[in-house]
Amino acid sequence: MTTLAAIEREVRAMAAHIRADADLLPTFGRTRDSAYPHIEVNEAGMHWVVVERGQELERATFQDLGGLLERVLNSITFSMALAWELRHRRAGQDNRRLMFARQLELLRDLSPLWAEREMVAQAETLARHPYDDASEARVRLTTRLRRAGQSDEEAWRNAC
Repeated sequence: MTTLAAIEREVRAMAAHIRADADLLPTFGRTRDSAYPHIEVNEAGMHWVVVERGQELERATFQDLGGLLERVLNSITFSMALAWELRHRRAGQDNRRLMFARQLELLRDLSPLWAEREMVAQAETLARHPYDDASEARVRLTTRLRRAGQSDEEAWRNAC
């Protein structure tokens, strides 16, 4: 079984490769709580764990280091892509267009296989929730209609 120290070394090396800030990395062997992920290792395997207010929200157990690294780096690249999108936001464009593309770029730099799997996951998300480049305009119109006296429901219905 891979040791916690070996996992930490590998995560830090891969994160450095994509220039991830240290605060995006999980903690190792202990929780920071506040829905901040951490890594545990025990006889059952290697675990990605998320704890908030003392309650475990998520636990994924891996037997192979590659699976765990993919989960960790997927989370890190998502956070990086979100921050990048905020700095490069384009009016009139669904924010996910830039964010999804940026995450795939980062993952591709680490593992083409990870990028391919994330592309499939993104496509599944978009099949359920397609890009909506008009959402920002619709929110602005809804706000104006509310201020003009329409109820929340009426304003939303008319904006749509």
